Amino acid sequence: MKTLFRSSKYAKRAAMEMSVGTIVTIVLLMMVLVLGIFFIQKIFSSGTSAIDTVDSEIQSQIQKLFSQEGRKIAVYPTSREITLKKGDTPKGFAFSVRNNEVESAQFSYTVTASDASRCGSTFKEEDANQMLLGGSGSFSLGPGDSLELARMVKFVVPESAPPCTITYELDVRKGSESYTGADVFVTIK
Repeated sequence: MKTLFRSSKYAKRAAMEMSVGTIVTIVLLMMVLVLGIFFIQKIFSSGTSAIDTVDSEIQSQIQKLFSQEGRKIAVYPTSREITLKKGDTPKGFAFSVRNNEVESAQFSYTVTASDASRCGSTFKEEDANQMLLGGSGSFSLGPGDSLELARMVKFVVPESAPPCTITYELDVRKGSESYTGADVFVTIK
């Protein structure tokens, strides 16, 4: 009888230790799963994050984009897709232009909303243009030169803006002629 009682006691203790071990394992696996999802979300959202300043890292990324021969414009983020939140601090995109010509030239740029149709009937391109900071400017470049410091275009998204995607057109002109351009897609959340 004594041996039966002892083996029953050890069996209960073993079962308790096994169940505690299982619970600890499940908790640890859940923590790893949550952290994994968090990091994956951070990695995929960084491609569309708007920028608020042009720092040395962004400048070096733009210079890497210019390493491709014949390229006239570089836009950062390279996806040209940015996501903005209503009422957040102004953020946007940076761009740089390279003069591929053999003579110095005067350049100008304008950023305008080209499609706001996905924002409802009450929100027009004019409303989208009101959100722009630094939407136009001019600069001169020598032959083969690019902007030393990339230009920033920021967006001030009011609380009243509808959640939608707006297409903006960046048009760069050399004198009065069109030189290059790019589309930038701004998603408001």
